[in-house]
Amino acid sequence: MSSTASGKNGTWRNWGGNVTARPAREVTPASVDELAEAVRRAAEDGLKVKAVGTGHSFTSIAATDGVLIRPQLLTGIRGIDRDDMTVTVEAGTPLKRLNLALAREGLSLTNMGDIMEQTVSGATSTGTHGTGRESASIAAQIKGLELVTADGSVLTCSEKENPEVFAAARIGLGALGIVTAITFAVEPLFLLTAREEPMPFDRVLADFDELWAENEHFEFYWFPHTGSTNTKRNNRSAGPAKPVGQVPGWIEDEFLSNGVFQVAQWVGRAAPAAIPSIARLSSKALSARTYTDIPYRVFTSPRRVRFVEMEYAVPRAAVTEVLRELRTTVERSGLRISFPVEVRTAPADDITLSTASGRDSAYVAVHMVKGTPYQAYFTAAERIFTAHEGRPHWGKVNTRDAEYLARVYPRFGEFTALRDRLDPDRLFQNDYLRRVLGA
Repeated sequence: MSSTASGKNGTWRNWGGNVTARPAREVTPASVDELAEAVRRAAEDGLKVKAVGTGHSFTSIAATDGVLIRPQLLTGIRGIDRDDMTVTVEAGTPLKRLNLALAREGLSLTNMGDIMEQTVSGATSTGTHGTGRESASIAAQIKGLELVTADGSVLTCSEKENPEVFAAARIGLGALGIVTAITFAVEPLFLLTAREEPMPFDRVLADFDELWAENEHFEFYWFPHTGSTNTKRNNRSAGPAKPVGQVPGWIEDEFLSNGVFQVAQWVGRAAPAAIPSIARLSSKALSARTYTDIPYRVFTSPRRVRFVEMEYAVPRAAVTEVLRELRTTVERSGLRISFPVEVRTAPADDITLSTASGRDSAYVAVHMVKGTPYQAYFTAAERIFTAHEGRPHWGKVNTRDAEYLARVYPRFGEFTALRDRLDPDRLFQNDYLRRVLGA
């Protein structure tokens, strides 16, 4: 186990660049036993403890001035059970590595988000999700967890073993302990056909229920200051596989979606008045395409342009009204928004603090490019989301507190009571958790 004190260059920054922290020391354990010892030592030294993956959260959920646990040595697959169709993986394993390893074994997760740089523990602990009519978030695919609790003991949980912990720890916010391994449900590798095409914003809203019902996975991006969207429909396919060609893929995913888009963001920052014109051009840059490939190559995409993001889950039935209100707000406010708004869905699940806990949900995500003032836009958007009982993504910018969250999460008290039992002295506390969960 390596342990280093933070000095002049010991400042930790998240991926979006909007959160920094200066931990007293950083620890990189090579085993669960070493991690447990680091937790016990921190408690003896009177230091708080947080674990951090790749820093893709836009909140300070992983920030600490105490001990920062880095899990990059806790990686790899512990085992595959083909009878139960599960895979057990070390918590620090990047989703990209897991996806590649599963594909080699002829296996796949059922659903996933669109970024796969995060660690499995960071992604699940904050509620990372993709889009799906019946298939839910990554955390909803968890069948078992192992975590180190505040006294340094190792606790395992599943539907049968410590079920009350399992109900909450799948999206535990780092408040219940440090996750060291996760067991996911998997299935035989399958093919998805992706159909991507532009569609007018008003048509998407008018046909949203139909588009959702007819597709296993439906999502779209709306370009503010325009009446245009880019839609994506993913459905299982019998094949054959027809991946995006290397050259067309580079043009669409790298040159247009990242390269040209990055230039457009630079121009927009330098000349905000040009943003509506840039948005109209950007909305027309991507053409329709259809391709068939294995799941992670369809669900995920590269994200080279760094940004800051706010995302809320609202009741699925309310999403079209939310989007109409957001469009009206942008049009009347004088705001200049250069980043598309992303819209996805998820079915209700049974995870205590999942953003889809107990209700079918739709996600609306607003973004601003890194380094651009985002407060006015996010404040206006958040006002709309909260008026519809929105639940903020735990890893994305929000200003909500425990009083608000207790109103929109029916099982909020169940989570905080479990936290009182597992971490009574708040070893895993930080400013973010104090705000969203209470003292």
